[in-house]
Amino acid sequence: MIGDLVIETKGLRKTFLSKEKGEKKEVEAVKGIDLTVRKGEIFGFLGPNGAGKSTTQKMLSTLLCPTGGEAKVLGYDLAEQQEQIRQNVGCVSQAGGADLSSTGVENLVLQAQLYGLDTLTARKYAAEFAERFQMNSFIERPAQSYSGGQKRRLDIALGMIHHPQLLLLDEPTSGLDPQSRAYLWGEIKKLKAGGVTIFLTTQYMDEADKLCDTIAIIDNGKIIVTGTPEELKSSVGGDAIVFSFLSEETARNAETLLKEKVQVERIQTKDNSVYLTVKDGERMMPELLRSLDARNLEAQTVTLSRPSLDDVFLKYTGRSLREDERK
Repeated sequence: MIGDLVIETKGLRKTFLSKEKGEKKEVEAVKGIDLTVRKGEIFGFLGPNGAGKSTTQKMLSTLLCPTGGEAKVLGYDLAEQQEQIRQNVGCVSQAGGADLSSTGVENLVLQAQLYGLDTLTARKYAAEFAERFQMNSFIERPAQSYSGGQKRRLDIALGMIHHPQLLLLDEPTSGLDPQSRAYLWGEIKKLKAGGVTIFLTTQYMDEADKLCDTIAIIDNGKIIVTGTPEELKSSVGGDAIVFSFLSEETARNAETLLKEKVQVERIQTKDNSVYLTVKDGERMMPELLRSLDARNLEAQTVTLSRPSLDDVFLKYTGRSLREDERK
């Protein structure tokens, strides 16, 4: 691995052949993407269904051959050194990889043996991960009896059984209840703290926001923007603050005052409310309230909201990621 780069892609592409009305047609699922993932970070790949997230992950894990472009994973060439990549990367697909008719411990031991570990070491690692992911109470049961959250714990343990440097997670919390999601978020953070680099594909904005050090947003096979969660949200503009008053006249007076006293990016009045956009709204709020109080302009309600990753998606694509999730 060169320096601290774990994944580096240049113009990575994937084209599939499909049939429409009896005619073959090329469908470009991934359209020449450039990615840089650094050692020890959680890199989020955020986008709607069908954007190219899973296809990209399958290429990086050697499950799909790229149509074009270049990539290095842990310093190994994706086209020439696939065996080395497989030995050092863990992969957890959205569908999971457990044999549901076998017990959890049987799945773990078999997975370890597939990586060339002897039976004694395989059992040792199976016990280690059963303890690590709090699976001891159900690890001897067939996996088909597990709840959704228990299955995902087993899936991640299977991806980690050979102690890889890089873990590829594809929609790890899809379909889980809030408690199971929160638990897995905690485990993903622990993996990072233990030195594992994580490439996380997700369509959940809150998941990307809470877990990821860096986020790339992909749409229609193209990366549209990359940055930290804070950088991406800041690119939308400032924080939104709404002051509501008893009358429209009071609101107009408040608007005039705030324009004079405070540097705002945008301000407008509608009915009895004043809508402002400011940088660092939490820090600005006391100053705004003091200015209003000094003129006896009492706000009935005040709300502060920060830009979200959905606002980022809306800015760069013209539509909401939430709208795509509902389709």
